[in-house]
Amino acid sequence: MASGPEPSAARVLPCGDTALLVELSTTLAAAGLAGRIADLQTDGWAPWDGVIDVVTGERTVLVVAQHPRAVAALRPLLLDLACTPTVSDSAEGVRVGLAHLVEIPVVYAGADLLLVAAHTGLSVAQVIAAHTGTEWKVGFTGFAPGFAYLIGGDPRLVVPRRAEPRPRVTAGSVALAGPYSGVYPTESPGGWQLIGHTDLPLWDLQRDPPAVLRPGMRVRFRDAGGTS
Repeated sequence: MASGPEPSAARVLPCGDTALLVELSTTLAAAGLAGRIADLQTDGWAPWDGVIDVVTGERTVLVVAQHPRAVAALRPLLLDLACTPTVSDSAEGVRVGLAHLVEIPVVYAGADLLLVAAHTGLSVAQVIAAHTGTEWKVGFTGFAPGFAYLIGGDPRLVVPRRAEPRPRVTAGSVALAGPYSGVYPTESPGGWQLIGHTDLPLWDLQRDPPAVLRPGMRVRFRDAGGTS
């Protein structure tokens, strides 16, 4: 009988002279690894003090160092971290130390709300309760400035992308796609299922930093009323 969980599959690949790309099996594992690296940077231990940037992707973590010498020292340490399962590899264990809980008020009246309810077998009220009833985490960012891929939500809300993307999705649209939820920070094309809208500005170039949501943050959606 196995005494514990199997090590996570991971690869550490060179990315230029001063960076390493860690490939992992899940988004949760990537978010957890990024959190552990951030903790080690905070502690100020060498060679982690030579890391100048950490960029989290869906299943990758890019670690950028100040000098090629730091890369050689970091590579075995990163592989060890990536292949050692911890509580951070579960939705509950993703590091949340970057900020307080961000609450996003939502009017649940999105164009695809009824379709999401039909796809999941839930009522509209149950879709809203599932979306607001679970604390989400920012796994990674991308697609557009300020767009955060939120993970760790209610598994009943896993829905496919739209067959045909919309050419225009308004800023503040709250949406679902696959295991993720997200909020469109600016007007853009998009293929996610729209379930609501928020007036909270998530991207503002006059603000420092301009993005409200950054990897590791906790997010809670709140029903702001106005649902039909």
